[in-house]
Amino acid sequence: MKHGFIKAAAMTPKIRVADPEYNAKEICKGIEEACGEGAKIIVFPELCLTGYTCGDLFLQERLLMQAKEAMRMVADATQGNDALVFVGLPLEKEGKLYNVAAALQDGEVLAFIPKRHIPSYAEFYETRHFAVGNEVPESILYEGEELPFGTNILFEADAVSGLTIGCEICEDIWAPLSPGTLHALAGATVIVNLSASNETIGKDAYREMLVKSSSAKQITGYIYCSAGEGESTQDLVFGGHNIIAENGTILAQAKRFVPENIYADIDIHRLCHERRRMSTFEPQKWEQYLTLPIHIETEETPLTRTFGAQPFVPANQEERNKRCEEILSIQSFGLKKRYEHTGCQSAVVGVSGGLDSTLALLVTVRAFDMLGLDRGQITAVTMPCFGTTDRTYDNACKLAGILGTALEEIDIKEAVSIHFKDIGQDMDNHDVTYENGQARERTQILMDIANRKNGMVIGTGDMSELALGWATYNGDHMSMYGVNAGVPKTLVRHLVRYYADTCGDKELKKILEDVLDTPVSPELLPPVDGVIAQKTEALVGPYELHDFFLYYMLRCGFEPAKIYRIACGSFRDLYDKDVILKWLKTFYKRFFAQQFKRSCLPDGPKVGSVAVSPRGDLRMPSDASAAIWLKQIEEL
Repeated sequence: MKHGFIKAAAMTPKIRVADPEYNAKEICKGIEEACGEGAKIIVFPELCLTGYTCGDLFLQERLLMQAKEAMRMVADATQGNDALVFVGLPLEKEGKLYNVAAALQDGEVLAFIPKRHIPSYAEFYETRHFAVGNEVPESILYEGEELPFGTNILFEADAVSGLTIGCEICEDIWAPLSPGTLHALAGATVIVNLSASNETIGKDAYREMLVKSSSAKQITGYIYCSAGEGESTQDLVFGGHNIIAENGTILAQAKRFVPENIYADIDIHRLCHERRRMSTFEPQKWEQYLTLPIHIETEETPLTRTFGAQPFVPANQEERNKRCEEILSIQSFGLKKRYEHTGCQSAVVGVSGGLDSTLALLVTVRAFDMLGLDRGQITAVTMPCFGTTDRTYDNACKLAGILGTALEEIDIKEAVSIHFKDIGQDMDNHDVTYENGQARERTQILMDIANRKNGMVIGTGDMSELALGWATYNGDHMSMYGVNAGVPKTLVRHLVRYYADTCGDKELKKILEDVLDTPVSPELLPPVDGVIAQKTEALVGPYELHDFFLYYMLRCGFEPAKIYRIACGSFRDLYDKDVILKWLKTFYKRFFAQQFKRSCLPDGPKVGSVAVSPRGDLRMPSDASAAIWLKQIEEL
């Protein structure tokens, strides 16, 4: 439960129809297995104590009595265990039969949650046997004890801050206004669904979509457990399609027609963060809800959940290509609109032969094509200075030529040397003044050329650089429209790769591949033997780590200790824990110290769920203290 994680299980036992004693034994085995895996929320299918397909046997007194006895057997199996267990059974109340979920913990039956929406269409005829469950909880006498009975029952656990569990049954999720939605508004962060959903062609895809969308709309963890092997196949087949989702993401999913129990670690703290962030999620405190406090021991369960090392980059090639095309379209469409509004018909882009300026030039070309403007009205400016290498210079010139843009070369060594003489800067002192003086000279040139051509300077800096403040204030930090401002460095590389693979031009592809193969560098220090001497990632840290930190800090609200924990798992084959910790500390120091640069960013399009614009996603004071974050890092 450390860092807000709770392990959940969806268990589908192989049952016998109308044999509660046998089924109870199989359920008990499932509970033992799930507890052994560290699960604290364990869900079994709808009516699993008897089988969903009993038909008119549900009206038999013998079956109902055996189901109650079997329920006691299962409850006893939870003795000494703090996991919250949900089991389905038929239960009579005041002369009517209900399809219910029993909530069990530590040998006790805590409550009964009846099914609210009873289907009687197509292959379903549940109204023949079951009544509609009441919403407002009532009391039912069960084994000599008064227990709550109703759909509006929540279970509030103390092990994880924010962990509250609600329950619905099968058809409830298919209803226009599901009980789960009401539970979420009433405070539930996890919804369990005991189901018996039969298989028909294409139904699995719809079911998956339903669970994903429900968890996303409700901002919940969702545990969907469906009936499987052992149910009657007289007219229907049940595939045991179990799904565990979190806020629109599938964490675990069982293969149908193969007996498979699934487990997943649901992140309660992330759900709570998302609800705080979403102003349209409006909690409701209805008096007709009953919240039962339950105790779960706080302990650290090993995570089986994995976190992709590149959260901004889809792992699937097809999805990644789709993402790249969409981002390029957003960037170029944003720039197109700016040109239509300003009436400008020329652009100025500083090209260095590096990734960021290459992407900015590609986007500008694409925008001009959309506008029907001549590419020759784009001026690519290369400004070699003390750190420029032949490789990057050649690539910048070739790229401008093959794209059909105008190329201007302005060697700034003399101008920078005169400037350094004016301010008394020693040419042999390669300090920050030496570096930033070159960056600001380049920006001044770009701005003045843009004025001369009645055009706009297109910014090249990316979001990762802005997050770290790895940009010269009023140097490369400034432009008239920053097309890359919403794109993290790990994604810049894939965008250029995608362009290379889809451009249909062998020569352009060759140049772009060499750009991709060039080390990331601002080239502000003299090269050594003609090779780049200043490598950004050796100085500030690996961008793949910083992008990882950035995503989980801003998008998910994770604290440093939690980011460190998941980073150690995601990068265990690449970086030692000490290395990860070192760069995590660097990230937080720079992120807080460099906010003043982000507070005055030029306009630029947001392309993903994380952005650092002061007018958009990140309204952060420039002088906020990083002390409490750095303190936690020191304690790791």
